[in-house]
Amino acid sequence: MAPRLDFSSWWPKEAKKGTPVVVKMENPNYSVVEIDGPDAAFRPVEKSRGKNAKQVTWVLLLKAHRAVGCVAWFASLFWAVLGAIKKRLIFRQDVAMASEKMGKGKLLFTVIKVFLVTSLTILGFEVVAYLKGWHYFRNPSLHIPRSSDFQGFLHLVYVTWLSVRADYIAPPIQALSKFCVALFLIQSADRMILSLGCFWIKYKKIKPRIQGDPFKSDDVEGSAYEYPMVLVQIPMCNEREVYEQSISAVCQLDWPKDRLLIQVLDDSDDESIRYLIKAEVAKWNQKGVNIVYRHRLIRTGYKAGNLKSAMSCEYVQAYEFVAIFDADFQPNPDFLKQTVPHFKDNPELGLVQARWTFVNKDENLLTRLQNINLCFHFEVEQQVNGVFLNFFGFNGTAGVWRIKALEESGGWLERTTVEDMDIAVRAHLNGWKFIFLNDVKVLCEVPESYEAYRKQQHRWHSGPMHLFRLCLPAIITSKIAIWKKANLILLFFLLRKLILPFYSFTLFCIILPLTMFVPEAELPFWVICYVPVFMSFLNILPAPKSFPFIVPYLLFENTMSVTKFNAMVSGLFQLGSSYEWVVTKKAGRSSESDLLASAERESKTMNQLQIQRGASESELAELNQLKERKEAAPLPVKRVNKIYRKELTLAFLLLTASVRSLLAAQGVHFYFLLFQGVTFLLVGLDLIGEQMS
Repeated sequence: MAPRLDFSSWWPKEAKKGTPVVVKMENPNYSVVEIDGPDAAFRPVEKSRGKNAKQVTWVLLLKAHRAVGCVAWFASLFWAVLGAIKKRLIFRQDVAMASEKMGKGKLLFTVIKVFLVTSLTILGFEVVAYLKGWHYFRNPSLHIPRSSDFQGFLHLVYVTWLSVRADYIAPPIQALSKFCVALFLIQSADRMILSLGCFWIKYKKIKPRIQGDPFKSDDVEGSAYEYPMVLVQIPMCNEREVYEQSISAVCQLDWPKDRLLIQVLDDSDDESIRYLIKAEVAKWNQKGVNIVYRHRLIRTGYKAGNLKSAMSCEYVQAYEFVAIFDADFQPNPDFLKQTVPHFKDNPELGLVQARWTFVNKDENLLTRLQNINLCFHFEVEQQVNGVFLNFFGFNGTAGVWRIKALEESGGWLERTTVEDMDIAVRAHLNGWKFIFLNDVKVLCEVPESYEAYRKQQHRWHSGPMHLFRLCLPAIITSKIAIWKKANLILLFFLLRKLILPFYSFTLFCIILPLTMFVPEAELPFWVICYVPVFMSFLNILPAPKSFPFIVPYLLFENTMSVTKFNAMVSGLFQLGSSYEWVVTKKAGRSSESDLLASAERESKTMNQLQIQRGASESELAELNQLKERKEAAPLPVKRVNKIYRKELTLAFLLLTASVRSLLAAQGVHFYFLLFQGVTFLLVGLDLIGEQMS
């Protein structure tokens, strides 16, 4: 009798594993039908009946098929990973696009890489420990340390750290801090002297004055001489937000039309913006304003190249003076009458510089803090240097130059991104004098976003160092007085452009935080508290309404020293970013007292009719196209606040270090935390973010 094959022990009665199937065998095809229910297909009809051998065979075949399928899937996945690695690492495909899309994910990617390296290190240590037999606690050669051993080891490490810190770390930090403190005192003395000079000017009421009425003449034939030929230049590049108000303000200058020419120097690479500016120029040209539009085909040298190209025109030779306004500047109608007369009977005068005022100075905390710095720059630095030295750095706009001074000084050069300072230094070396008019003010904007402000400050601090390298031989070999050479080298360049960002970054951003970990190199109390607070009060005096923001101003200046120091190093060593020019973003704001818009609205209908009557068919078609583009233009997307974690974290670290040095020794922990929290809230509230109303 054939032996019976009983496989009932292979399937425990209570086990519910896998997916039950029923295999129907039909020649020549086979089909597998899944059914629900645990082992319903294999439950015997009778308790005494077991499983069929053919069913068991097919179940085993199906399981083998699934196993082979899993192996094949893993093999294909592994092959795909190898292909991706080969594509990315060897052939470098899609790497640039992926890096551009990462953006904010770089920090997360860095954390993931650090975590991966740490995990691999721990895994390697575990493998080595396993091979050494350290995992086996009964190993007689394995020494298991006790808690007392750990305490002794930690104590030894701490004592070693104390000795190393006192003998090797603290001395160089202390020496560097003394050097930076000396630079800090020198720069503070310079600020003090400038402030005293400003007080003396206010007390004595010293300011440049015009003798008599230069525009009043009894001789009708000679009256034309009282109004010299003036060229007005408006350099711009992709200034969609501000081109209209700037051109409108300049075209309403109170000056004889036949003695005035306005050049709109457009370097825009956006065709739609060029059409808009052309239409604005055509509109004012139809009103009788002597205005021309210029666009360079080869855009080199940024603003300096633009101005140089405009000055090469033949008709410029007929003009005696040139006034320059950036695209966001809105001069008053009497600007030329307040500036040009200073040149009369003063042949040595080469430049008359006006002061800036800001239409958006109260827009957010960032604009308020910029207003503090710029008010001190104009009212103290520029005014004092103009009165006592007849020299200061040209601000690049809101100024009137004698064209002869520009030509004798070499004209506009494209060698740096601070072409305004470059021409001012060369004119000073050639003996020309400057006048600063603190009472003549021109409306403009300050950057409302931290990103735009940071790029602007990078250009303003990298350019002077690059210029210093180029101008140093010319300064040394020039024929000016020795004290003027010393003023240029020691004060104008080294102290205010190089030393200031160096000691500010080193002393308050490196040494001060290190004092939390190296108390042997602790800074004196007066360096941390008295002198910075006193100098901040001096800086804020020209803008007295900004006194409530003195604490954020202190933090703001310290954290911005990182950007300024980086820019200074970039310009000094001529790194790649030293010749980088980024147009500052503008919002196109106007003041409430600006009547240009209202006058424009009143005469809009009349002007449109006049333009249509005097324009050609091509100009009308161009204006119609511009009108359609304006109507079809999408609404601007409102930008949200962007927090810059690096600067914000540094501000918090500086605040923690300084307040700890001041208050922790006295045990005033509650006031320390309160002051720290409130100040950090003020800084993070609006200081470094993008805000659009």
